[in-house]
Amino acid sequence: MFPGNATADWSPLIDRLVADRFDEASIRRLFSRPEVEFDPTPMAIKLKTLLRTKDLPPSTDGPYLRNRAVYRGYLKPAVIKAARAYYSENRVTLQKIQKKYCTPGEVIVSILLVETNLGRNTGRQRAFNVLASMARCDNLNLVRDHIRGSLAAPGAEAYAERRCREKSDWAYEELKSLIRYAESGNLDTLSIPGSIYGAIGHCQFMPSNIFLYGVDADQNGHVDLFFTDDALYSIGNYLHQKGWKCRMDRVSRHRVILTYNKSQVYANTVLAVADRLKAGAPAPKRQARSRQGG
Repeated sequence: MFPGNATADWSPLIDRLVADRFDEASIRRLFSRPEVEFDPTPMAIKLKTLLRTKDLPPSTDGPYLRNRAVYRGYLKPAVIKAARAYYSENRVTLQKIQKKYCTPGEVIVSILLVETNLGRNTGRQRAFNVLASMARCDNLNLVRDHIRGSLAAPGAEAYAERRCREKSDWAYEELKSLIRYAESGNLDTLSIPGSIYGAIGHCQFMPSNIFLYGVDADQNGHVDLFFTDDALYSIGNYLHQKGWKCRMDRVSRHRVILTYNKSQVYANTVLAVADRLKAGAPAPKRQARSRQGG
């Protein structure tokens, strides 16, 4: 096990990246920088969560119809007021997005509110460190001391070993996408902040999703998820690609939002906030009818 950041052995990860045709000199320089630190916490948190929920049934429409729980903090008047102000400030952009993708502005703003408080909180971690650490944790022994209390149940150890390897491989693919994303925008890879699992930007996309759903709204040649218009368009495109239609019932909307975050409470909250925003939105202006000939 790594006794500390200074002695972290990144060589297996470096070798793997080089084998995947990343420039060896650039990768070695990147991992040699003092900002690069090994942190087992993200993998430990992920494994604890998986162990705690491993016997629960997968999300279906049935639980949604029964479970109406929401994160009440997002429905406080002051929070809704701030979301309405944000909606108003970006109304023109949101109308264009809805016209293009059929994704309502109130749903996009609601997602942005829950994800990052309207872009104000994009994470305090270095996305690179999070993903590199999770990718390096390909062996349960590297995080065992951090999850020992969760391994007592029958079958927990074997399950944790399997999921540890799976999440390590997942993080490795996301790490590759992060490095490519930084290279494509001429960014310092270590300057990109992220969440506890390496999601980035106002809309908290995993790096691989940038290449699938990211939109360069200002057409400057780079998708910048820390730029409001790119983030808003990217959410709209994501929802559209995941099945959002111009006309959908609430269960169908809920199902699409679950692809963004698999939590039932999350999806309930997004729709509840969107309802508040829609209810408080001014009615669209109607063109005055001419009295001539009428």
